[in-house]
Amino acid sequence: MPSEPFNVLFLCTGNSARSIMAESIVNALGKGKFKAFSAGSHPTGIVNPLALELIEQNGISTQGLRSKDWNEFARSGAPFMHFVFTVCDQAAAEPCPVWPGQPMTAHWGVTDPAVVEGSEDFKRKAFLKAYTELHRRISLFVNLPFDKISDLALKEKLDEIGRFQ
Repeated sequence: MPSEPFNVLFLCTGNSARSIMAESIVNALGKGKFKAFSAGSHPTGIVNPLALELIEQNGISTQGLRSKDWNEFARSGAPFMHFVFTVCDQAAAEPCPVWPGQPMTAHWGVTDPAVVEGSEDFKRKAFLKAYTELHRRISLFVNLPFDKISDLALKEKLDEIGRFQ
């Protein structure tokens, strides 16, 4: 275990909902063991208000959350990333950004609640579904015995968590 927290980056296309929620959840559950960030390959520039509402309803601070371009984390001087997760939904043919370098990576596809159309209640249910799925996966992730398993076993666990719904 490093003395510094593990840096975790969540990537999606717009960085307005899923990756923002994941960043918030890791920072809340990580208890100093993890520091999470999020970014998008084509950021919208705004955080979806329904994502912010749901994060706050779960007792997590939204202070400092913003939609940002993934290049912010690829430039010189950016924090080193130990883990990079894509949360785009390949089943919906949504493009996923690719992260260069050597961090441990996994794909945790989650349907984008920001594109759901319909009533406010229907949209809120889509956000809750995405949040719940992310929360389950992140709870498993932050509780893995990082100091006791090999990199290969860890990679297998991350992929397994990505299939967990």
